[in-house]
Amino acid sequence: MTSATPVIPFGTRLREAMDTRGPLCVGIDPHAALLASWGLNDDIAGLEKFSRTVVEALADSVAVFKPQAAFFERFGSRGIAVLEQTVADARAAGTLVVMDAKRGDIGSTMAAYAETFLSPSSPLFSDALTVSPYLGYGSLKPAVDLARESGAGLFVLALTSNPEGAEVQRAVRSDGRTIGATMLAHLAQENAGASPMGSFGAVVGATLGDLSSFDLDINGPLLAPGIGAQGATAADLPAVFGAAVRNVVPNVSRGVLKHGPDAAALRASARTFADEIRAAVAA
Repeated sequence: MTSATPVIPFGTRLREAMDTRGPLCVGIDPHAALLASWGLNDDIAGLEKFSRTVVEALADSVAVFKPQAAFFERFGSRGIAVLEQTVADARAAGTLVVMDAKRGDIGSTMAAYAETFLSPSSPLFSDALTVSPYLGYGSLKPAVDLARESGAGLFVLALTSNPEGAEVQRAVRSDGRTIGATMLAHLAQENAGASPMGSFGAVVGATLGDLSSFDLDINGPLLAPGIGAQGATAADLPAVFGAAVRNVVPNVSRGVLKHGPDAAALRASARTFADEIRAAVAA
């Protein structure tokens, strides 16, 4: 009787992908305006064409894709089917998939969200999932447990780039610590002892400037939106993330996607961002 194949944790797989392909994460965000700029209709055919083009152009070169679930869900069951195929195609090509669904709830509902995206038997099984901890970090336990079991990861909203986020994330608890810092501390506990990197990451905006008052060294990945269209550059990363910069996974969406539908232009843009990020992190 042979033993089951060991599950390789997401943090291990992500570290290898970042080291070999570079740390760039490309969003797959098929919103109506972007479809129109590609000359596509805002319908299922346009959604499918857009998603297939991005995956085919970039799957052999970028470390991570981050599909935004909402842009697929708005088409109902047919959009979900396109999302399932997009995830399957990306993972088959060796690219890690972070599902950007920002799920957060309690009890059996959180468990159901986890099963949707973190169970290997689900057609939407992804390498990692974005989650919201603002019903209390403990509410994420079903997702944490299933991620550990399946070798998947989580990215927890901690210090997001939207201005509205500060009213919650920078609120100060009775112990003097901010909510965002509390989430980072929880993640550091989840990742304790993991090597080369833990599987439980934080979402931390690259546009936030000096974050030296926060301990970003959580021994896990930091998903960093904001590069490109939102105004941050690769050169900003060391100043924002300090000693944790090596674990940063910068996300670029519009900055790359605006060059479609030309596959060569998409590849060239992604390559430029990846080279700039690699140089900034190594500096």
